This record gives sequence, structure tokens and C-alpha cells, in this order.
Amino acid sequence: MIRYLTAGESHGKGLVALLEGIPANLELLPEDIDAELARRQMGYGRGGRMKIETDRVDILSGVRKGKTLGGPIALFVKNADYENWKKFMSPEPGGLPGNPLRRPRPGHADLAGGMKYAQRDLRNILERASARETTVRVAAGAVAKKFLGVFGVRVQSHVAQLGSVTAPVPRNLPFDLNLKADRSPVRMLHAPSERKAMALIDRASKAGDTLGGVFEIAVTGVPPGLGSHVQWDRKLDGRLAQAVMSIQAVKGVEIGRAFENAGRPGSQVHDEIVWKSGKGYGRLTNRAGGIEGGMSNGEVILLRAAKKPISTLKKALRSVDIESKEPMRAGYERSDVCALPAAAVIGEAVCAWTLADTLLEKTGGDHMGEIRQRWAALLKEQARY
Repeated sequence: MIRYLTAGESHGKGLVALLEGIPANLELLPEDIDAELARRQMGYGRGGRMKIETDRVDILSGVRKGKTLGGPIALFVKNADYENWKKFMSPEPGGLPGNPLRRPRPGHADLAGGMKYAQRDLRNILERASARETTVRVAAGAVAKKFLGVFGVRVQSHVAQLGSVTAPVPRNLPFDLNLKADRSPVRMLHAPSERKAMALIDRASKAGDTLGGVFEIAVTGVPPGLGSHVQWDRKLDGRLAQAVMSIQAVKGVEIGRAFENAGRPGSQVHDEIVWKSGKGYGRLTNRAGGIEGGMSNGEVILLRAAKKPISTLKKALRSVDIESKEPMRAGYERSDVCALPAAAVIGEAVCAWTLADTLLEKTGGDHMGEIRQRWAALLKEQARY
């Protein structure tokens, strides 16, 4: 029903997102998007790039007088750092080539991308592979969040583990989860763990190393029945997992406590069903993470993602020069020590887009009034089941 594409390089003129299928008459202002872009730039352990960029969106099309038109929405975010790079990154012929990057970084797209696209200067790979691209994914996700908010669906996150520091997670997450998590420099909900995590980042920085961790997405307000069991590509858990796995450096995704559940008997895994007058169906627990059979079941959707440490290290790992084939240390590009808090915000964005897509599949409709009516009818029908 809806889709988006992004374009742009890390040190190019800017980044673009093209959004298609957003219904007409959704109230949308630049500040709705800018607020999410600012959240993406937060976090202890970020590098010098965040001191240069102050991301702001320019809505190029698809919105008039604060409301969407139903046509494609084009979003642009300028790269302020382009002024320092334009002699190397200009799309025009000529200019300065710069020093070709020929020492691929282990864990990055450099070598595989260079071989795939026949590039002898690996900058032609890293510029697009960079996590800077997620700026406009967050912008697109902000539009999806605005849409979901009309129907009471909230997509929030927190950091559950940073490096070796695991934060205790309350059994019931706060309703304003983001408000609380954003107050923490590492987006943790547990103050002692926050302090340990920040100290760990400091040690990694001094050692020229980097850190990853685990973030959790929590989605509330989703009724039963988004997604479907009838085909593999319509399953909600599969679609959410694919969206989150597409984030740079994310290497693992679980719904609920999937890996813990794998070691338990079924009697300690599956969520028993109850029915209460006036409330309808519910579960006594939520070990499934809000999704059963590829569909939302009405409980909170919980998704965890594991992000590996950033692959650009000051303490460079062994590599090979692609021209001489001589062993060398990998190249170094200015980078973060830890970007896990930002990754959680990016995770919210890509999940919001997937959920907006599945909601529109369920309701259909081209404008907000039409969709609101169908949403209300859906909830009324489910309450009678």
C-alpha cells in the first residue's frame, strides 16, 4: 500500500526520501519530522559529524498548507558537511579525486561492494553504505508515526544492553517510554546501568574501539489482525524483522523473548488466553511479543535487535591494499564510538513504516476521513467477536 525509497551519499549534497501512498489530509508539519531527526542525533558516544550537522527537513512535494495531498511526498535533508567535501564529492566531472580509499574495513561494505560494482576507490561504496542514509529513513518513519498516532498506535524504544552492560527492564514499560528513555544519554531506563554504559564508552574511546548492543522496540495500540498467516511475505513478524535487519550493523532480530523461549517447554512459552466482560480477549503473559501466526494479537508488540559494534575503528584491524595486495591496516573514517541510542530511534522509524503499511492493508482508503471510519468499524466488529 505504501513504500519509500532513499537516495544520497554520506558527504554528498544531501539525502532524499520519496514516500508513496500516504493518504490525503494527514496533518503534517516539518517540525513533526525535525523532532525525530533530532532524536536520531542524540546519544553518548557519537562522533564529530553530529557537531557539524543539525538535521532539518525540507518538504519538497506532497504537502500543502500542513496537510498531505495523497501524491508522492519528497523529503530532503541537507548535508552541512558537504561544504567541506564538495571538491571531492561533486557530481560534475573534474575536481579533486582525493586519496582513493583502497584499504577495506573488516565488517563494512567496502570490499564486497567494491568487487560487486567494480570500484577501485572504495569511497564509492562507503558513501552510500554509511549509516548517514538512515537520516531520511527516520524522516520517512516520522510521517508513518504521525499517521499511526491518529489511530492511537505508539512506536517507542529503549536500550536494553550496551556492550557488556545489561539494563534491567521493568515488567511493564512506561506509557511514555520515549520521554523517559530520551532523558538518558544512552537511552537506558536504569540509572546505575546508564552510568556503567557511559564509562564503558569512555574506555572504548580511549582504546580506539567501538561498541554495539541491543535495543528494544515496543508498539502499543495495535489491534488483532494486522499482517496475515496466509502467505510468507504477509506475515507481520517477518516484515518487521526484515525492516529492522535492513538497518546498518543490525545482525539479529527477535520477537518477544524468542531465544529464551527456544530453551523452554511449550507450557512455559505460550501465552494463555482469557476473556473479560467489557475488555474482550487478552493474554496472561506476552512471551510471544504481541504476534502469533504472523498477525498482531492485541498485546504490546515487542521486538529486540542486536547491533554489532561500528566497523570503523581507530585501532584499525588487519586488511589488504586492493591494488598492491600487501597486508596493511584498514582505513579509518571519522566515526562514532557507539551509535546504539540512535539505532533504537531508527528502529522505531522502520517499524512505524511497516505498521502503517499493514494498517492501510487492513482498512484501505485514500484519505484520512475514509480510513478513520473503517478503523472505527474494525474496532467495533472486533469488540463483538
